[in-house]
Amino acid sequence: MSEQPQQEATTHVRKTRVGVVVSNKMSKTLVVEHVARVPHPRFNKIVKRSKKYYVHDEAGEAQIGDKVRIVETRPTSKLKRWSLEKVLSH
Repeated sequence: MSEQPQQEATTHVRKTRVGVVVSNKMSKTLVVEHVARVPHPRFNKIVKRSKKYYVHDEAGEAQIGDKVRIVETRPTSKLKRWSLEKVLSH
């Protein structure tokens, strides 16, 4: 008789990113630009890759130029899949 392994409840670790707010013109929404430093696949030189994220900001606390930490959440709208976790610096 073979014993079946018990299924463990897996917890999803949410992705986090640190970026700079480039726009706060929408209500309760920020645009945050994240710059990743990654090695080039062929030449191994470090290159910068940037990506913009639409972020939910319920309180409207972040301003343009602020460094913020964002966390992945369930979809809030068509484009928003991130929410503001903390404003790191002004």
